[in-house]
Amino acid sequence: MAILNEAVRAIIDGRNYATVATVNPDGSPQTSVVWCERDGDDLLFSTTRGRRKTRNMERDPRVSVSIFDREDPYKYAELRGTVRITEENGRALIDKLSNAYHGKDFRAEPEGTVRVVVRLTPEKVTGYAA
Repeated sequence: MAILNEAVRAIIDGRNYATVATVNPDGSPQTSVVWCERDGDDLLFSTTRGRRKTRNMERDPRVSVSIFDREDPYKYAELRGTVRITEENGRALIDKLSNAYHGKDFRAEPEGTVRVVVRLTPEKVTGYAA
């Protein structure tokens, strides 16, 4: 497990947007922009069951997440590692992130939507802030 330095922690804690890269079944890359937060040196983000990124991570838990400082995009960090996915606290996390980024709970979702928490434990950290 990689330990995050203060500069990387500041980028994550600064409520900057992150791009998650997963691997499609054919080996091609798939990326999605997400909100994220830190839990110690782990990175948490939310998604729903059935989305391409979720299916990709369930099949192959290796991901890369890049986070850019909105004030200085040349300051960034890339965290690589494997993820664990759980449904526990799925809705709570998306509401917490939505409040942090937009000041209000996340919008209502269609009935039957299953929110999940994705936890990335970084194995490698690179970037200008790393």
